[in-house]
Amino acid sequence: MKRRIAPCALLGALLAVAGPAASQTVYKLIDRSGKVTYVQEPPKDFDGQVIRIDIDPNANKATLNVPKAPAAQPNRELSTPVPPSKGPSREQQLEDARQKLEDAKQALADARDNPREEDMRFIGNAGGGVRRVPTEAYQQRLDALERAVKEAEDEVHRLEKDE
Repeated sequence: MKRRIAPCALLGALLAVAGPAASQTVYKLIDRSGKVTYVQEPPKDFDGQVIRIDIDPNANKATLNVPKAPAAQPNRELSTPVPPSKGPSREQQLEDARQKLEDAKQALADARDNPREEDMRFIGNAGGGVRRVPTEAYQQRLDALERAVKEAEDEVHRLEKDE
């Protein structure tokens, strides 16, 4: 399968190569098979669609507004110590762990129920026909998702036991 260059990228490259002294008109050629080409001169006997594109080089003058960084403040000693911040409560940790477990189970179920096209390959049978076989990368992804479920289950069990 051939890679197609995006028309805008091709046009930009064409204009960059042409330089500032070049014409400010470009022609977009679309042949009967849909292939798009950009040229600087209009063709004489082209069997397809020709679209004239007039380019104003002054139309796109972008400016970059970058906010200035705040002035540096001198280092000062704090007169009172800052108390250590408290983390999430045990209940919040348990709720987060349960949500993580549900998300991990859902991701695993989705991967099993909806393999992507690149996750499967087709192998011929000895008697004829083909069968779908998971790729090694897909199996590794399933293994990683299963490990994530197991780790999330272990975390939930650990937090439930500590209550």
